[in-house]
Amino acid sequence: MNRYLLSHILSGIAGALMVAQFILMFFFSIDGILFLKITGYALWLFTVVLGWLPIRTFRKYGGVEKGQSYMKTTTLVTRGIYSIVRHPQYLALPLIGISLMLISQHWIVILLGVPATILACLSSLGADEAGIEKFGAAYEAYMKEVPGMNIVAGLWRRITRRTHVNKGKKHET
Repeated sequence: MNRYLLSHILSGIAGALMVAQFILMFFFSIDGILFLKITGYALWLFTVVLGWLPIRTFRKYGGVEKGQSYMKTTTLVTRGIYSIVRHPQYLALPLIGISLMLISQHWIVILLGVPATILACLSSLGADEAGIEKFGAAYEAYMKEVPGMNIVAGLWRRITRRTHVNKGKKHET
């Protein structure tokens, strides 16, 4: 079984666990710690952005033909969110699981959320294989520049890269 197929299976299992988390959250929520609940809702809103932004970015820069799925890119996209992380939608999956655990704070939701989060992280393993298959050496170079799902490292690299470029421009003028 190839990694790409395995990643789809893992994300399907993770998704099913998260749906169960979401449903159970309504039945088994506790008052809990307000700060954690607010953090959970903020994290959940962030996952909405991580889920939506790639669609817009692929449609704008990916050479997607009109009427086709946003996944039918013909160009390697390294702009926008894809200059920070290679797999923003895969990153959204574990963050959804974590956000549901923080919102609910009930042991049943947490019990489902831990394996859902781990499986969601593992589900991204086949994405790079597919990228290399589709875009070859350009994707391999992209992998060296942009982290897979570590958004903190990606933001740091982007900020320091921009600072380095801006410093270089100041010296030129």
